[in-house]
This record gives sequence, structure tokens and C-alpha cells, in this order.
Amino acid sequence: MIIKKAGIADIEIIRSLVFKIWPVAYKEILSEAQIRYMLQLFYDADELKKQIQSPCCHYLIGYQHNLPISFAAYHFYHEDKLKCKLDKIYILPQQQNAGFGRQLLQAVIREAKQENAISLTLHVNRYNKAFDFYVKMGFHIIREEDMDIGNGFFMNDYVMELKIA
Repeated sequence: MIIKKAGIADIEIIRSLVFKIWPVAYKEILSEAQIRYMLQLFYDADELKKQIQSPCCHYLIGYQHNLPISFAAYHFYHEDKLKCKLDKIYILPQQQNAGFGRQLLQAVIREAKQENAISLTLHVNRYNKAFDFYVKMGFHIIREEDMDIGNGFFMNDYVMELKIA
């Protein structure tokens, strides 16, 4: 897999991927209505443009045979020391379990280390099968969060962390 930084010109690639991935990834844990709502909330082209233009937010796209198959988004923030948060990591369903998720996550970890971040955090739905992948990669649960995202919907997540420094 070849991993490239994404920019404004890549917004439609990201949207195309997410609209193929989310309905499969979340069909057993979220209602269709919540999936549609969250896709509109998080993956509207204008919202993605704002994120990509933000100096602290970064997107990567993974390509296999010159075709986009995955993407990740992460940002840096300060608490007592610099930390990195993995906001999104998604692989096309037919490309999963082939090591591409690991490669993409390792690319984010390399970026975080280059910035001297001490840890990488993420949110994962408590019922998402990706939870096992994160545990295998060395993440551990630091807390649970139930976030009201509007329209009567909640995100019921584990917050996980990987120490990288």
C-alpha cells in the first residue's frame, strides 16, 4: 500500500470511501438513520474542507494498485504534553484483514513520533469489531464516553490510548 497525505483535492476520494465503508462497518451497531445523520455531520464536503485546511488536522489516503482503499485522519493537541488523536481510520471492507489497517496506523504513529507526541488516543464504538484490532495494536481503554451528537443520537465509545514516547 502507498500512503499519501490528502488535501482539498482529495475530499471526494475520502467521501467516496466513507460512503462505501460506513454502511458495512456500522450496519450491525447503528441504525440506518444514525449512519445517515453521522455521514452528513462528519463527512459533508464543507466540513471536510474545514478539517483539511486546519493546521493541526491531517488526512492520509492509502492506495493499492493506484486505487484508494483506506484513509485516516488525526490531529495534535496539548494537555501537559503533546498528544495525537486518531479521529478516523477506515479500510474498504474487501481490503480488511490484509494488513492495510496496520500499515495506515503505523504511518500515523510515525507522524506522531516525528512531532514528539507522547501518546495516540482514539474513540471506538464499544460494539465495533475494530476494538479487537486496537487492543492487538497495543491500545488500552482509559475510559468510556457517551456523547450526545444531536438528533437523539449518541456515540457510545471507549476512549483508548497507545503510549508512543
